[in-house]
Amino acid sequence: MSESKQEGIVTELSENLSRAKLPDNLSRDKRASYTVCVLGATGYVGGRLVSQLLEKGWRVRAVGRSLSKLKCRPFAMHERCEVVAADLFDTASLLTALNGCYAAYYLVHSMQSGSGDFAAKDRMAAQNTVRAAQDTGLARIIYLGGLIPDDPNISHHLKSRAEVGEILSGGTVPCTTFRAGVIIGSGSASFEMIRYLVDRLPVMITPKWVQTETQPISIRDVLFYLSGCLEHPETIGDAFDIGGPYIETYERLFRVYQEEAGLRRRLIIPVPFLTPKLSSYWLGFVSPIPVALARPLVMGLRNRVVCKDYRIREIMPRKLSSCRLAISRALDKVAQHLVDSCWSDAGSINTPEWAICGDAGYTGGTVFHTAYRIKLQICSEKLWSNILAIGGDNGWYGWDALWSVRGWLDKFIGGVGLRRGRRHPTLIAVGDALDFWRVLDVQADKRLLLIAEMKLPGEALLEFTLEEEKTGDTVLTMTARFLPRGVAGLLYWWSVYPFHSVVFKSMAKALAEKTACKILEGPTLVKGAAPKCHLPKA
Repeated sequence: MSESKQEGIVTELSENLSRAKLPDNLSRDKRASYTVCVLGATGYVGGRLVSQLLEKGWRVRAVGRSLSKLKCRPFAMHERCEVVAADLFDTASLLTALNGCYAAYYLVHSMQSGSGDFAAKDRMAAQNTVRAAQDTGLARIIYLGGLIPDDPNISHHLKSRAEVGEILSGGTVPCTTFRAGVIIGSGSASFEMIRYLVDRLPVMITPKWVQTETQPISIRDVLFYLSGCLEHPETIGDAFDIGGPYIETYERLFRVYQEEAGLRRRLIIPVPFLTPKLSSYWLGFVSPIPVALARPLVMGLRNRVVCKDYRIREIMPRKLSSCRLAISRALDKVAQHLVDSCWSDAGSINTPEWAICGDAGYTGGTVFHTAYRIKLQICSEKLWSNILAIGGDNGWYGWDALWSVRGWLDKFIGGVGLRRGRRHPTLIAVGDALDFWRVLDVQADKRLLLIAEMKLPGEALLEFTLEEEKTGDTVLTMTARFLPRGVAGLLYWWSVYPFHSVVFKSMAKALAEKTACKILEGPTLVKGAAPKCHLPKA
């Protein structure tokens, strides 16, 4: 780089640093004149940060890849919140998302190691954001990364997060970087990992990393630093380590959870032969976290990650939560079904085009379907509430043993299985995980559409539709659709097809009986073409 060009960048960065400083003692009314963008607003941290920023009086632009998913979040109805769909790999949409904003939070990470080179994707997304931030005149960027250990042999995941921070800080828009380790809160991947391991295993054969030191931090403290840094000009263009008040080992975290959950003492036996790869398979099998996500998590657990500097505690003083208090709060939230966001919320919703009704000429292949219909006497409201409660602890209203077997098989081959459950026992929103399904579309009292996320040789949809006849009677139709991939897909469909009549009939009948309404017809097989369907609205 030429000396004159380097001087130009330094001059522009210096000017942006001055522009990024807000007036002192900015009142809530004045904050509403500044728009703050949250990239990754449907993720675990992003979903909670949007609400926190709104509470502080800022105007917020919540950005994610799925508009329908964003619109289902509670913050979408707030008068100072704007929801915008954008993809960090689509420059035009990214420019639109950042245009007119004062600051942007970068809370986007690719951790699915099984879906290509996630580090390359993160690198490209960060570079696109830096260019868009410069082009739109953004005043500052705030990034949540990971604590970096003093170890040359760090995991690919931790290297990637550090690299993203360097890219975001390398532009002319000043970037504030917060580096956190294990985040403890209801719905966080780290908390769910601890919860399922300790809940389900009275005897834990663990790798040596259970003795690794870490500095866990409560999600409340993370949100305090992220949202509060806008009011502290000292944080502009700097990087800070954030962690809880104590350094712990993972074994200690297991013990604290065991005590707070009121469980009997677990026997923890560290052994040297459990490699990170084997550990990730075991974690994926025991917990709801799929192997593709468990692997980068476990690879990072072998490194000691603690804070190296505590300057942020002087700039933004706060009584930090201990891991015991954070775990206790998380358990209370889970017990009360008040989990605001969950690790499984993150990710894009990929609606298959063939969902338009399985038009073979359009999709280039045959879409198989099975549909069952049942008619009840004036029962729409009760029936819909039962449909919304499906899955999780409520089960699938019929042949739960078969569903469990399918879930175990899915976990065995590295899928998500049934253990993800659901975020709330009765409420469903677009983008929610529902056992090994994800919600594609919800239309109150009319339709619930799910897409399968289990390991399959093809793509599968499950749809529940309600129609109210002129007489007031209600017709429920349950439809399974499957687009096979190759010979394996065909073999899979015909191997499970015989079970459909048993399982779907049972489900339809159980759903109807649970309403206590009179069954007028069915459940009967819908013959011929698949029932009419539509793509969910964007």
